[in-house]
Amino acid sequence: MSKQGAKPRKASRGGERRGRSNRSSSPFRGPGRDGRQLEKEEFLKLLQGKLQEKYQDKHPLMLMLYSGKLTPKQLRAWIINRFYLQKNIPLKDAAILSNCPETEVRRLWIGRILKREGLGGSIGDIEGWIGFAESAGIARDDLLRARCLPGVRFAIDGYVNFARKADWTEGVAASLIEYFAKGELIKRIEAFKRHYPWIEAEGYRFFMSRLGQLDEANETTLRIVLRYCQTREMQLRAIDAAVSMADIYWSLHDAIYVAYVVQDRPLADSLSG
Repeated sequence: MSKQGAKPRKASRGGERRGRSNRSSSPFRGPGRDGRQLEKEEFLKLLQGKLQEKYQDKHPLMLMLYSGKLTPKQLRAWIINRFYLQKNIPLKDAAILSNCPETEVRRLWIGRILKREGLGGSIGDIEGWIGFAESAGIARDDLLRARCLPGVRFAIDGYVNFARKADWTEGVAASLIEYFAKGELIKRIEAFKRHYPWIEAEGYRFFMSRLGQLDEANETTLRIVLRYCQTREMQLRAIDAAVSMADIYWSLHDAIYVAYVVQDRPLADSLSG
């Protein structure tokens, strides 16, 4: 089950990283084809193949969520710990922006940040998640004072540091993890409605707003990556960045699963006391 130890700056299992390569890792490599840029459909096929087995919807914790097997304490622990990711998404995006020399990309990424910060009529990541938590019986002040599990903090801090230090194209490419998020988000919403009636329906508003934004946001991210990753090597590093984000999500869920399913620890372990 565990995929602990995700390191955002390390190459994925495909083996690509700056200046190093494993020429047998990609199904699109072959005699006479090394160095050729991948077309859009090839790029997406390779990305999907690398993410398929490690996407968050395969994690045991999420399988329990979809099937209604999480207790109220376990679901609230997931909400509290996942909030640390929501709080850090704007910091990650700002780090990418600060590294990017391309005016066109900065303009696009500023628009993304504004939406995720809740400006322009959108529901921001932080306020949206707070509203969801309140609908699940978690007081706003408790959530804001919460301390996440160490494993969760380590994973998310690593992601933010990656965005600060990596090439800006790889920072952008890490968001390609969301390219296949719509199906997972729909399953999540349906599970809440079917199995967790104690969650107030108002709490789903944030997820519905995210559904409405995903297609445009993902196409923008993909367009940037395909335009500015102008070599095959850069494209493969971009895929590695998205795969590293999958490892981040997996590590986050590992920490919650071990603490609240395996060990059955008290919810206070994720709250300030």
